[in-house]
Amino acid sequence: WRSGSQADAFLSAIGWNLGSKLSRLLTLTSTSATLVLLDNLNIRDTHSIFFRSLADRGFDITFKTADDPSLSLIKYGQFLYDHLIIFSPSVEDFGGNINVETITSFIDGGGNVLVAASSDIGDPLRELGSECGIEFDEEKTAVIDHHNFDVSDPGEVNRILFRHMVADPENPLVLDILTGSSTSYSFFPDRPVSQYPHAVGKNTLLIAGLQARNNARVVFSGSLEFFSDAFFNSAVQKATPGSQRYEQTGNMELAEALSRWVFKEAGVLRVGAVTHHPVGETTPPAAYTITDLVEYSIVIEMLTEGRWVPFDGDDIQLEFVRIDPFVRTYLKKKGDKYSVQFKLPDVYGVFQFKVDYNRLGYTHLYSSTQVSVRPLQHTQYERFIPSAFPYYASVFSMMAGLFVFSIVFLHMKEKEKSD
Repeated sequence: WRSGSQADAFLSAIGWNLGSKLSRLLTLTSTSATLVLLDNLNIRDTHSIFFRSLADRGFDITFKTADDPSLSLIKYGQFLYDHLIIFSPSVEDFGGNINVETITSFIDGGGNVLVAASSDIGDPLRELGSECGIEFDEEKTAVIDHHNFDVSDPGEVNRILFRHMVADPENPLVLDILTGSSTSYSFFPDRPVSQYPHAVGKNTLLIAGLQARNNARVVFSGSLEFFSDAFFNSAVQKATPGSQRYEQTGNMELAEALSRWVFKEAGVLRVGAVTHHPVGETTPPAAYTITDLVEYSIVIEMLTEGRWVPFDGDDIQLEFVRIDPFVRTYLKKKGDKYSVQFKLPDVYGVFQFKVDYNRLGYTHLYSSTQVSVRPLQHTQYERFIPSAFPYYASVFSMMAGLFVFSIVFLHMKEKEKSD
């Protein structure tokens, strides 16, 4: 398995830890309509454990062959399914009114898609991958690793055959979930290596994810066998002396965790109550005044085991924005909510309390609350300010001079009359 900051953060988000079993999650109370497209209906039996885990979690699964002429994703402008599973890597043409364009429209509409490829891949999946920033290697290639392979594999090919993929490095929405080891490469297993492989080492992408800007999720797996009963129940041992033998692979745990993520059972955030008010008060005013000391609070929840629980994060920021941010500060968790106190800038106008949170593996969280900030009223200014002391002194000196002048002037008048 790949160990790295991005992969570790993603696995943490989907609730799966290396070397440990995923705890049994609660059954969902609401069903999710899911369409499964298969090369043939036998896959329903060879991958029964995976499909049964979905059914146990409340998914309403519909199995159809990928070339079924009655296939449809949209009817009367509404999507018929919430999720789509494509376990038909060799399909050359989808049946009914399903094609790559309708699948991308399904994703644009918020639908989630799980795709499994193989060494025999058709043009539709290759085109779908290209639309999502994923490029597949040539047909009949596999991931080969001469240093890390199972004892039962004399060809020194990875115990789990993967079709190699490459992610678009300029696409920030694509997640590298699982990559090959540093000694792996992608090539034809039955041919001598006569040219430099298309991908070498950790550039060999085995499982990739995509979270669109509308929070729709897509997962591409390079191997359909990865989800099979045979690979779930297979024993595995590295072909080096003294290696430990494991009675079961980690495929089932990872496959279940991936399905929870792609179908939005994990890594989902939402905004709860949002409050703001001057410090020392409990309700927001009609308009704030510049330099007020305010307190902002927000409740952020995460979907866990079918329930919404308080989210725990230390990297959530609040921005106080007019056109550009005037204040940017971290929110601190206090109980079940995040809050912060800060002083408003000495600038009036229409502002927003904005929380725009992006974290690897979690849905995009956005909250915006608009408020007005007015200047000081004339009764709110200080009576005497230090910077005006010279002016105060000049005023009082003028008054004193006028008083002295008046005394002298009146005294001189009285003297003239007496003479």
